Amino acid sequence: MKVSKVVWAIAILSLLLAIAACGGNNKANNGAGTNTGEQNGAAVDAAEAEAVYKQNCVGCHAVDLAGKAGPNLQKVGAKLTTEQIHTRISNGGGGMPAYKDQLSKDEIDALTNWLAAKK
Repeated sequence: MKVSKVVWAIAILSLLLAIAACGGNNKANNGAGTNTGEQNGAAVDAAEAEAVYKQNCVGCHAVDLAGKAGPNLQKVGAKLTTEQIHTRISNGGGGMPAYKDQLSKDEIDALTNWLAAKK
């Protein structure tokens, strides 16, 4: 079966767009936030976490956390521990890039606690 050059071009372009959409070097430095509770003893700053998510994660995980190139995160807190989520954000793995050099510790912590609350 012969596949046309157009089909190959579309496939490659789609792959490149998906890769380019994942991550980014944008830092969400939103100091104003709303503390919405505690997750495993850590304060959850939903406003900061959502800002970080919008700047760095929606390309792969979608606005509603349903997933695109990356997995669905809507109930990630029920599947992974807070430590596992933190490690994945910091070090990457399984196709996800590492963010420890792109996000501050506070941004990673806020995002971790916010996602851990998704059950």
